[in-house]
Amino acid sequence: MDSIAPLPGLSRQEIALWEKVAEGHPLSDEEALFLYTCDNLGYLAALATLVRERLHGKKAYYNRNFHIEPTNICVYECAFCSFARKPGEPGGWEYTPEEIEAIAQRYVGTGVTEVHIVGGVHPKRGIEYYADIIRRIKRILPDIHVKAFTAVELKVMCARSRLSYREGLLALKDAGLDSIPGGGAEIFHPDIRKQICATKASTEEWLEIHRTAHELGIPSNATMLYGHIERYEHRVHHMRLLRELQAETGGFNCFIPLKYRHENNALSHIGEVSLIEDLKNYAVSRLYLHNIPHLKAYWPMIGRVAAQMSLAFGVDDLDGTIDDTTKIYSMAGGEEHPAMSTEELEHLIQSAGYEPVERDSRYRPIMRASATA
Repeated sequence: MDSIAPLPGLSRQEIALWEKVAEGHPLSDEEALFLYTCDNLGYLAALATLVRERLHGKKAYYNRNFHIEPTNICVYECAFCSFARKPGEPGGWEYTPEEIEAIAQRYVGTGVTEVHIVGGVHPKRGIEYYADIIRRIKRILPDIHVKAFTAVELKVMCARSRLSYREGLLALKDAGLDSIPGGGAEIFHPDIRKQICATKASTEEWLEIHRTAHELGIPSNATMLYGHIERYEHRVHHMRLLRELQAETGGFNCFIPLKYRHENNALSHIGEVSLIEDLKNYAVSRLYLHNIPHLKAYWPMIGRVAAQMSLAFGVDDLDGTIDDTTKIYSMAGGEEHPAMSTEELEHLIQSAGYEPVERDSRYRPIMRASATA
């Protein structure tokens, strides 16, 4: 793929960037900003595909997963959030450990390989409560990969238990935690963070929690919430901090751009960015984050058609089956009942010209004796 000549009709700067990417050199911040302002969508797609196929060929990954959202009761009031509720507020929930066990029980014998556990930052629950949840799930699904708790949740639960990040993460790892998701990153730049989520875990705290997890052998993902009040330079600043931490630890599996959805939150008046902006953001993310191996389009957030199109803009992972187990994005205007069978996911990938590969949570291919939904 790298030997393919650039598209005809490009500017001198576009040709220079093509040659730099083809040679495998990382982009500078200034080059990433140039790409964000580039209107040549075909060029961006071709350039991102150059990197995507160098890393993964035509493979497009998915997994069999479900979510557990133990509560949406939250101590924070983030301007972009449609999910959180205060104690006693209509629409709030708190699952008991027994209710969480009942959710896990539904997936016995179904072939799922991952449970994704995130929720509101509850004011009264510490590490031991969440460690107990993991142990209960592992007793029911002993082979399940537990990807659980954002850095924002971990900060508060460690503080409530009077544990350091290292001590808290070790306690959860001992209970069966396998990896942590990338949520809570939002936008790292302080000018934006103080406007949309001023009271939650700071940029430095988020990075330190992920650094500590990586040092303990707990891999993680990373996210970026885009399409609200941030500018391109804020996105590049955000990705630069992730790229620097990845160079230090190598612990990030995947980067997931998360589109701001505008229903039922304090930023609803600003609307949402276009599909073109979504695709451009995937392409620049793939090109700039050269050292994070995977780029995910989270289909319940962006929609099935857009997720399929993203495969041509650097994306190599569409997440998983979900089975209508998450409300975080549906409450903000995303897919209302997010669920796809493996056949539907594979058809989505194949009809876009890519090779579907079922993966585990560390991106190792899963071979099954027979295909079941």
